[in-house]
Amino acid sequence: MLKSQATPDSAATGAAGPDAVLFREGMSRVTAAVHVVTTDGAAGRAGFTATAVTTVTDGPPSLLVCVNTSSRSAQALLANRVFCVNTLSSEDRSLADIFAGRTGLQGQERFTIGEWETLDTGSPALTTSLVSFDCRISEARIVATHHVIIGEVVRIRLGETKPTLVYQGRHYRTL
Repeated sequence: MLKSQATPDSAATGAAGPDAVLFREGMSRVTAAVHVVTTDGAAGRAGFTATAVTTVTDGPPSLLVCVNTSSRSAQALLANRVFCVNTLSSEDRSLADIFAGRTGLQGQERFTIGEWETLDTGSPALTTSLVSFDCRISEARIVATHHVIIGEVVRIRLGETKPTLVYQGRHYRTL
């Protein structure tokens, strides 16, 4: 039997939809690629692990990234106006934990693990990533607790083809 919390007419009456706990549980069942989003510039070098990354359009090529407004990395990214989306392979699982804040490494210390280079924007690009999308912010806005940031891709670096790191059911998996 399927579980549902919202009633069919809740949207029409303006009643609140499903609660946050149910929403998070539902989203935990959606498989998503794992990325490390990085930035560098006058506001400093920063990065975070993200699954909320998606393509917007291919003309011009652009990506959408979501990050919590309370994140120090979000503030640096917005101030620098550039970022790089590094899609992780299963071999880079430890970097996902590092940039998610699960290891105790902070700020610049995070970049001591892995091999990094820079592309056009100066944002760190992981040399072992499956792909790195180097972007300049074209639009950003706050939606509830998160910044929704759209970046125009200025350069793409393709890495080796290998198994992808994904997140599903609150665990890393390989695809």
